[in-house]
Amino acid sequence: MAAQYQFRPLVEGDLPMVRQWLQVPEVARWWGDPVEQFGLVSGDMNEPAMDQYIVSSTQAFGAPFGYLQCYRLTDWNICFGSQPEHTRGIDQMIGAPEMIGRGHGPAFIRAFVEERLASGTPRVVVDPDPDNARAIRAYEKAGFVRDKLVDTPDGLSLLMVRDA
Repeated sequence: MAAQYQFRPLVEGDLPMVRQWLQVPEVARWWGDPVEQFGLVSGDMNEPAMDQYIVSSTQAFGAPFGYLQCYRLTDWNICFGSQPEHTRGIDQMIGAPEMIGRGHGPAFIRAFVEERLASGTPRVVVDPDPDNARAIRAYEKAGFVRDKLVDTPDGLSLLMVRDA
């Protein structure tokens, strides 16, 4: 039986768990300083252009294992070049170490993105570090294609896109 994923809105009570996830070495390696990132995640809870979710799976008995943020690209003035109106950007992490490397990343990303595309979002973009081969493979398995290298405030990124 394939895993099914749930995406529930992040609430204040989730913040200690998210803080812990940001300290997981595989997460910190790509997300950056856990203290700084926690400030950004918690600071965006009331940002109208940012939707934040806790990810869980029926395969893991509903236990939360990941975080996903989905933002209106036009509100963040990111250097991705011209994109269709209403394009959304996503970032995510698997914070439960026992869930890393088991195929959940591509699966929950695909499930989330397909839901957005089916509801009218024309394009979803991601921008992994070009050296993060695991993330790039996960995005490709979730249907994203490589577009171009872009210079962002966080450094060079690989823009990947998934169209409706």
